[in-house]
Amino acid sequence: MKKLLLVALLAIGTSAMSFAQGGPGGGRMGGTPEQQLERLKAAVTGITADQEAKIKVIYAAQAKSNDSLRAAAGDDFQSMFPKMQALRTTNNAKIKALLTADQQKAFDAIPQGRGPGGGAPGGGPRP
Repeated sequence: MKKLLLVALLAIGTSAMSFAQGGPGGGRMGGTPEQQLERLKAAVTGITADQEAKIKVIYAAQAKSNDSLRAAAGDDFQSMFPKMQALRTTNNAKIKALLTADQQKAFDAIPQGRGPGGGAPGGGPRP
């Protein structure tokens, strides 16, 4: 009985640590580039395979830049946040340029920048 309790506590502790480290998104506030793309496709209909491939490259580059900013900033989130916002704004403009006029309207309707992580595709809050 003690072994069963110990195993259960170990499983709960491991699960709690996983979420504390960022969970399935690998610690990224917006998730992986694939997750970001899926959220965008859910909000903006009619994204073609060509658009999808180009947008995924933008999200991957953004993730790499964000990781570099996090590493350079350490615990100084106040200095990191404006840089990440500027990067997100630039990348959102690149993505918007790839979309049709109707898709751009849907993209504009997505909540943008509500604090760290924002509400933008690829910048949404962690679950």
